Amino acid sequence: MRKEIQKILLSESEVRDRITTLATTINKRYEGQELVVVMLLKGAIIFTADICRHLEMPLQIECLNVASYHGGTESSGQVEFLDRKLPDLAGKNVLLVDDILDTGLTLSAVSREVQALGVNSLKTCVLLAKNKTRTEEVNADYVGFEIENEFVVGYGLDYQGLYRNLPYIGILNVENL
Repeated sequence: MRKEIQKILLSESEVRDRITTLATTINKRYEGQELVVVMLLKGAIIFTADICRHLEMPLQIECLNVASYHGGTESSGQVEFLDRKLPDLAGKNVLLVDDILDTGLTLSAVSREVQALGVNSLKTCVLLAKNKTRTEEVNADYVGFEIENEFVVGYGLDYQGLYRNLPYIGILNVENL
C-alpha cells in the first residue's frame, strides 16, 4: 500500500466481484434489448470498461466529459460540461455510469440533459454512493458500494489527476501529500 493511502476501503477482488454481480442484474434488465452506456469522464472510465466486459447485449459506449471537483477533495457545487456536444440518444435505452454519487449534483444535471434528448429509458449506475445528505435528491438505480463520507481514490477516482490507476479503492491520507 502506498504511503498516501490511509486505508484500503475496498480490495481489488471485492470490486471485481461486485461488478460481476451488477452486470448480471443489468443483463437481466436489458435482455433482448440494445443499450447505450454513457460514461462520465474521467472517473468512470475503469469501472465502465470492466462492467461493459460483462454485459451481454448489443451496446454502444459514449462519453461525456463533466467536472464538479475541480482538483479539490470536495465538490465545488458547480457541474461543468467540458464537451457541449451530446451524443444522439433519442429513442435509446441509456445506462449512465459514474464513479461516485456524492452531492448528487453531477448525476442530477447529466440525467436532466440526457432525458431532454428523448431517450427511451434512462437508468443510472455508480460504483460508489456516499452515505450522506445530498444537495440534490437523486439515487442511482445500480450501486456498487455504499461508503461513508470519505475522500477516496483508486479504480478511476482521483485526487488532482493522480491515483486513478490503483486497483483498489482507498481513503486518501491528505497529510502525506
